[in-house]
Amino acid sequence: MDAFAALGDPVRRELVQRLARGPARVVDLAADHEISRPAISRHLRVLGEAGLVAAEERGRERHYRLAPSGLAPVSAWLAGLGQQPRFGESALDGLDLEVRRTVRERSTEKHATASTEESA
Repeated sequence: MDAFAALGDPVRRELVQRLARGPARVVDLAADHEISRPAISRHLRVLGEAGLVAAEERGRERHYRLAPSGLAPVSAWLAGLGQQPRFGESALDGLDLEVRRTVRERSTEKHATASTEESA
């Protein structure tokens, strides 16, 4: 299962959000939901298969924690949605140079026209 499919379920998204705050046991996670502990365990298994959570055995208890590296494909996809410039910085440098050249030429022409009018 991939991260996108695993996060398609609202209960699993809530579990990921909760585990982002710190590790928790199944019983703690089930207390926050109106579904059974076995159902929470099944959701955690799906999240584990997707690489989003990891479990650690502590005596008779299993503690789940978020595996941030599992979110890398989602983060990369979201980053790709941002505004990407369609041209490089060198194009902007060239535009800046052209604007400055045009301003300088117009300024020179204006001074030349003013000098000609004053002479007449």
